[in-house]
Amino acid sequence: MLTKGDNRHYFRMMVNADVKLMINDPETGRVIDGICRDLSASGMSIEVDEPLEMGTLIRVRLDSANASIPPLDASAKVMRCSQESEDIYQLGLAFMELN
Repeated sequence: MLTKGDNRHYFRMMVNADVKLMINDPETGRVIDGICRDLSASGMSIEVDEPLEMGTLIRVRLDSANASIPPLDASAKVMRCSQESEDIYQLGLAFMELN
């Protein structure tokens, strides 16, 4: 829920879904598995097991459990990366484009 001190423009929906992050670097072609923890119209929060630098451009894919609902496929930018525990990092992603 948005509160008076919250700067978000959209409500966040709590989600616990597997996601794939493709790093926009043609040389490495890295894919990172993560867990989407929450989702809004402008971005998402994802748990991963390695840090990513702020400003990193990625493509994110969240498959749907229902065949009649298309997967979420978006270009995004890492806006925040914080270490939650020894092997867990929380990424804040801003959607640049929904594909």
